[in-house]
Amino acid sequence: MCDKEALHESGLSSAPQGSRRRRVWELSHTCHCPLIGVGLPLGVLRKLVEKVTGGQLMHDDYEVHVGAVGDCLLRTPVAEAVQKELERRYAVCVQRFRAARTTAEVGAMWNAAVAGGDVAGAFWAGLSHPRCSAELEEKMCRDIHMVQHQAGACARADINQFNTLATGHARLERELSRLQQRCQALAQDKAEQAERHEQLLMQARAVAIGKDTEIHALRTQLAQLEAAVPELESRKRLANRVAQLEAREQALRAQLAELKAARPAPPPVKEEAAPATVPAPVEAPVRLVNRSVLCVGGRNGAVPGYRSLVERAGGQFAHHDGGLEDSSSQLDASLAAADLVICQTGCISHAAYWRVKDHCKRTGKRCVFIDNPSVSSLARGLNEAGSALAVQS
Repeated sequence: MCDKEALHESGLSSAPQGSRRRRVWELSHTCHCPLIGVGLPLGVLRKLVEKVTGGQLMHDDYEVHVGAVGDCLLRTPVAEAVQKELERRYAVCVQRFRAARTTAEVGAMWNAAVAGGDVAGAFWAGLSHPRCSAELEEKMCRDIHMVQHQAGACARADINQFNTLATGHARLERELSRLQQRCQALAQDKAEQAERHEQLLMQARAVAIGKDTEIHALRTQLAQLEAAVPELESRKRLANRVAQLEAREQALRAQLAELKAARPAPPPVKEEAAPATVPAPVEAPVRLVNRSVLCVGGRNGAVPGYRSLVERAGGQFAHHDGGLEDSSSQLDASLAAADLVICQTGCISHAAYWRVKDHCKRTGKRCVFIDNPSVSSLARGLNEAGSALAVQS
């Protein structure tokens, strides 16, 4: 009876007993070395043993590992501390392995963990499972042994790769140091440029403030002058009007001089000059009944004659001086309301001329251009336009 109890306490039983999970000291001795080596990092194991022993260990990592493996044969304070740390660290894996109800299911879960590369927690959860048999325990120890070999090979490869990376890292650090020095030099240069630009900006702001002050002073002075001179706006308008009239007078004088130069000298009259005869009325054009005739330009003194000529033909007369006195904005409305446009080019501004020509071209409205601003020339233009309107009718 005692032999059986000793055999159970040492964890050498070939078949699992009950549903209670096994403790570290209940496992076989062959499991302790890989379990502690894989399940607990060396730093964690050293702190754990130091906490249990109550002092700082003066041994190396190997001696600490061997001592912990030996203490796990029995239920010692070190074994209990290792048990507690394994349960805390791998609680998730232990909970996952609780779903296994048979040894085969435990083995399947272990194989999946080995294939996935997560063996530390699965190794402890599988060994402590109540359905872990001696055969499965031995298989798990063999698998973890091979995993450690592979891990060693990978570690050596990682060391070689680390050395290569360390060499490249040193080269990159030198390159980085050189680039940092260059960046510092560029940053210093840019800082100096920014300082110069800041100084120039401050100077420009000072100049702008000075100009604003001067403008404000000038505006104040202008307001004072305007207040001192009453009816300044009216005087400005009158001055502009006088300037326009003078320009118009000069244009009329120049036109009159050209006409006098172009007119031939009359023959000498021997007899006493007869009294001036009144010119015969000009024949009025036909077919202007209920038509609006717009006359653009012409002399102001001849406007009554223009009106009489158009109204005798039955038309409605409208006049615009071409922007000399009348507003140019009224010209568009007058053009839109007219059926016939007579443009006297000798007494019209360039802007009004082009506006009349563009409007008539766009709308297809009849327009007659007259060079000589006289009643007879207007009559001839009306006769020509009236004939064209008759043909259209």
